[in-house]
Amino acid sequence: MNDTLFDKLGGDGAVNAAVEIFYRKVLSDDRISDFFDDVDMDRQAAKQKAFLTMAFGGPNQYSGMDMRRGHAHLVAKGLNDAHFDAVVENLAATLQELNVPQPYIAEVAALCETTRNDVLGK
Repeated sequence: MNDTLFDKLGGDGAVNAAVEIFYRKVLSDDRISDFFDDVDMDRQAAKQKAFLTMAFGGPNQYSGMDMRRGHAHLVAKGLNDAHFDAVVENLAATLQELNVPQPYIAEVAALCETTRNDVLGK
């Protein structure tokens, strides 16, 4: 069977649930919540759902900026490796809360890692 990570995780419903829980965690995490002070969270969640769906191999409906341009304003505010790690940690905790099997969580973390340099403008 050649299911995508998107399929293995549970498709649209799983991604939607994960994004909702993920942003609850992020917004309550003092290490990174300040980066979201002036963000329209409904719009942000919609963009994140589209991006994760595409990144996990689902239907590509993501039309946002690439990671480097999309995060440049945050890099200017001091976004660094510790912040990136906190985001990945919150995503992993979200997936654990949703009872995603550990190998899939590791696959998601590895996928996140491929974006680190672009997100941090390195």
